[in-house]
Amino acid sequence: MSLGVDLVPSKVCSLNCVYCEAGKTTKITAERKDYLPTNKIIAELKDYLNQKPVLDYITFSGFGEPTLHKNIGEIASFIKTNYPQYKLALITNSTLFDNAQFRKEILMMDLVLPSLDAASQEAFEKINRPVAGLKIQNIVKGLIEFRKEYKGKIWLEVFIIPGINDSPGEIELITQAVKAINPDNVQLNSLDRPGTEDWVKCSSIEKLEQIAGVFDAVPVEIIARKKNTPTFNSKSNNPENQILEAIKRRPCTLNDLQIMLNKQEKEIMPLLEKFLSSNLIESTGENRGIFYSIKKLS
Repeated sequence: MSLGVDLVPSKVCSLNCVYCEAGKTTKITAERKDYLPTNKIIAELKDYLNQKPVLDYITFSGFGEPTLHKNIGEIASFIKTNYPQYKLALITNSTLFDNAQFRKEILMMDLVLPSLDAASQEAFEKINRPVAGLKIQNIVKGLIEFRKEYKGKIWLEVFIIPGINDSPGEIELITQAVKAINPDNVQLNSLDRPGTEDWVKCSSIEKLEQIAGVFDAVPVEIIARKKNTPTFNSKSNNPENQILEAIKRRPCTLNDLQIMLNKQEKEIMPLLEKFLSSNLIESTGENRGIFYSIKKLS
């Protein structure tokens, strides 16, 4: 059970990944600043954590890249000082790890989940479509330095895109980088929900298992299509608002919504049909079923 903390608006990021379930990046940048007021974030955290919720982690993630918020360290420090019973996790695209000051700011995290989808510049640009000037070599070097400085757990995610980073040559480069970074484990992932680009397809379990067998330096876990659908706590008691809040975060199937909202199909389906007819949402067929998402602006 994780409390997600969004530190940047949708969709501020240093990458525009072809597979991102949160949609296309609308502001691509590597600039760190106070994207959302730090005092308001801290006030909202204080209000919620004073209720003593049961949480496994407080997780910095969200609609964009959380490390772009220049005061992430201050916010994490506030939690650790005032609510030491909670563990902190950070989900990040890894693009700031070549910044020594940034690495210092996140040393208090209990768990860091960085991503590394490529170790060649060519594949990095095809998959992650970075802001100008980002070099994958510098990101890998930054992750290597972070591992030397950081005492917590690192779970490194590698997202496999068939035809781009699943060739023997690309996998060899990734495994070399992973060996040098030395994370606690590697999480292999592939497309589960509709991505940013329609041409992105999921990798087969057989291919993922084959790739997993190449990593001999660290434990590997295949997380594609094995994720549990978490419960979703909405601030609203209105079923319409609850559904819209859920699918604003990521595309969901009917079954996902039933589990997340603890509601029956007969309660959800009429509202989905209403949203579809009013052009608020759209549906996309994928291997796992029909996904509903907020209508994309043309």
